[in-house]
Amino acid sequence: MYDTEELLERFRSGQLQHKKSNEIARLLGVGSRGGRDELFRLLKNAESEGLLVRDERGRYVTPEKLGLIRGTVQGNERGFGFLLREDGGPDLFLPHHALHGALHGDGVLARLVGGDRGDEGSVYCVLSRGMRTLTGTYSREHKGGFVEPDERRFAERVRVTGGLRAAGGEKVLVKLTAYPDGHDPEGEIVEVLGKSGDLEAEVAAIVRSQNLKEEFPQNALADARKAAGEPVLLGGRRDFRGDTVITIDGDDSRDFDDAVSVARTEGGYRLCVHIADVSHYVARGGAADKEAYERGTSVYFPERVLPMLPECLSNGACSLNEGEDRYTLSCVMQVDGRGKVTESEIVRGVIRSCARMTYTKVTGMLEGDEALRREYAAILPMCEAMRDLAVILMKKRAARGSIDLDVPEPKITVHNGQIAVAAAERGIAHHIIEEFMILANETVATFAAGYDLPFVYRIHEKPTEERAASFQAYLRELGVEAKFRPDNVRPGEYGRVLASLEGKPLRGVVNTVMLRSMSKARYSPENKGHFGLASKCYCHFTSPIRRYPDLIVHRILSAVLDGEAAGAEESFGKFVAAASVSCSESERRADEAERAVDDLYKVWYMRSHLGEEFDGAVTGVTAFGVFVGLPDTVEGLIRIENLPEDEYEYIEERYLLKGRKHSFTIGDALRIKVAACDVGTRRIEFVPAAEQ
Repeated sequence: MYDTEELLERFRSGQLQHKKSNEIARLLGVGSRGGRDELFRLLKNAESEGLLVRDERGRYVTPEKLGLIRGTVQGNERGFGFLLREDGGPDLFLPHHALHGALHGDGVLARLVGGDRGDEGSVYCVLSRGMRTLTGTYSREHKGGFVEPDERRFAERVRVTGGLRAAGGEKVLVKLTAYPDGHDPEGEIVEVLGKSGDLEAEVAAIVRSQNLKEEFPQNALADARKAAGEPVLLGGRRDFRGDTVITIDGDDSRDFDDAVSVARTEGGYRLCVHIADVSHYVARGGAADKEAYERGTSVYFPERVLPMLPECLSNGACSLNEGEDRYTLSCVMQVDGRGKVTESEIVRGVIRSCARMTYTKVTGMLEGDEALRREYAAILPMCEAMRDLAVILMKKRAARGSIDLDVPEPKITVHNGQIAVAAAERGIAHHIIEEFMILANETVATFAAGYDLPFVYRIHEKPTEERAASFQAYLRELGVEAKFRPDNVRPGEYGRVLASLEGKPLRGVVNTVMLRSMSKARYSPENKGHFGLASKCYCHFTSPIRRYPDLIVHRILSAVLDGEAAGAEESFGKFVAAASVSCSESERRADEAERAVDDLYKVWYMRSHLGEEFDGAVTGVTAFGVFVGLPDTVEGLIRIENLPEDEYEYIEERYLLKGRKHSFTIGDALRIKVAACDVGTRRIEFVPAAEQ
């Protein structure tokens, strides 16, 4: 009997193209009932996987024969969508009438139909449904109830056909059960989260929408508690407890992955980056490990954390707490006066942190706060050496073309129920830790690449030719020199653009547009370098308490330290490919959830500022209005109908909304008034202030 690949080969040869199932059976000489049943099963499976499709007469054919393109639908709240192509080609525009029942997140096959701009597509068939559950607000109608989805890109409401009872206006989680042709999708309510617009209910909805896990299963907790109860013994590990080792983290941090130690040497510096040895406590394949793999990463919200590991490990046995012996995997580096690592080794160690320092305290010490300098006199010389080494490393990275994207991060705090929002400050202490972690990550990745080990690299590919060309055209419109080839842009060329604008008003504008031209970093079993850091070899090694890829890296390194490098391919070869995809997806979900919750808290915060005026700058331009960001990172939309009356034209490639008398582009200063705050949609609306 034929298998799927043999069957497809007959299609590729042309023998079976545009044939119905009975004719295919005849051509293949399959006459028995059992043989025909097996053949028809193979055909249906190939069709469900998108390897075969049916033409308009119901005949089987390969998608390539019809010129079909595989991809994922990205919906839009206004009813249309885009096809994000699997082959990396330019997105296709999908008008509402061309979706043919496809919804946001669905995997589809589509064909290019051209349209006015030549980039219009039409869905041919749906291969897989992307959203099985969603959250939204329930409303009653005389013929039943409906859920309006929170996910605005899922543009269809869901008709409720069963499940739990809910009151109108309640936030619910609904499981999709049917997709009737030409009608709203159907679903059942599986959880009632609270009243729509309530802060806790809205946070819960975001958690559910990203399928994030809140509670640990009992077997994972038991596994973690047993491991956490083990005493710390030196064994054959290197003893670093006599070194001056400190942690530097945020004021409210509770888990400490990394600790550092620096000493001046005759040739430069001895830098030790000590990372919590989570692999000692989390056995591969155990209950705690399986749960950590599913979570992929810790998720941080303003008032809570969804940790990757149970608290007895994340805040306890694994955390490098002050004054307590802790197991580490340590990267010991000799760094010369130019920032080059001349020697390095990776060892298992035991440390005892002598001080739990914060970014605020270390920055204050190094900026001359006399009280702090007296309080921490014992570690002050080392902190000054750390600063000097960090400056060397920053200069080295800048020289090789590393791109310093200055993106303001929000700092959201809650005290006695009151929310405060501000731009997070970054002092010299942040740069110290950042430089040391980057150097350790590069050193470890280079070590693994030298052994040709199966590995999980952190890669950041260069911008596509299309995006780089668009960015170059934008720079030229601004009068900024842009000497690079869009088909092969190098990090140093982007870095030099920013460096040329240092201290100039345009830098922030160019910084924003440059960021949008770049791809997203991800995990990969192949070393493709890191464009943003201008690094030839990079990984994530320094945060195994909160990131699963780092834990994988630790296990692979441990295999080498145990003399088992030869068996690493068998142990990790297939695993790193699947884990890279899984960890990248976990990171995406966590990022989206964190941004959504931050946006929710910002809306809640701005409700107390309705009617107030603020100075801001345009951060985004669309055909329907402009987004304006405030210094505290809050962002709101001015709809086009609320802009000064004019005949506006949206020029996408120039990020410009141009009228006869007025125009708006990224970076323009605007004074705004807060007009509306919608908690349900997490949107803030501005209008121009009266005096402009």
